Amino acid sequence: MKKTDKKKIEEFIRVDHAGERGAIKIYEGQLLALNTVIKDDNLKKKVEEMKIHEKEHCDYFEKEIKKRNIKPTKFLPLWDLLGVSLGFGSTILGKKAAMLCTASVEEVIDEHYANQISQLQADEKKLKDKIIKFREDELHHRDIAYNEGATKKGIYSFFDRIIKTGSKIAINISEKV
Repeated sequence: MKKTDKKKIEEFIRVDHAGERGAIKIYEGQLLALNTVIKDDNLKKKVEEMKIHEKEHCDYFEKEIKKRNIKPTKFLPLWDLLGVSLGFGSTILGKKAAMLCTASVEEVIDEHYANQISQLQADEKKLKDKIIKFREDELHHRDIAYNEGATKKGIYSFFDRIIKTGSKIAINISEKV
């Protein structure tokens, strides 16, 4: 049986933990805006539901970090701050921007998880199955975002590129540090 490289597994778990925690922070920022400045109970309910999935994902990777004795990324405090700021800021810009934030991040995560799934071997079946399930959740979040008005038209295409570039940079850093 072909084995998955241990270093790769550590990188996957470290970055996935950071990413899922980052998603929670983005949703916390969105909820902060929705609870203080922007009043949209329908959007608030959808964000709260998506945050529950992200918490489930984060909890799983938190347990894997502890079980496998993997050091989390040193950048967690920065990612927390940036996540809350991105969530809050995008929501202040309006529902389309808030939902584009979700869609853009989820599109990066879809690609990221697909790449991991293709590299995981049979020795990491449980981890692979979890990532497959989490990827399905993320795609569902992306679909919700588009159904709620996310768009890439006009200035939003620029916003999409900024979010995707930032997400990819955070992924690359979190895998290694």
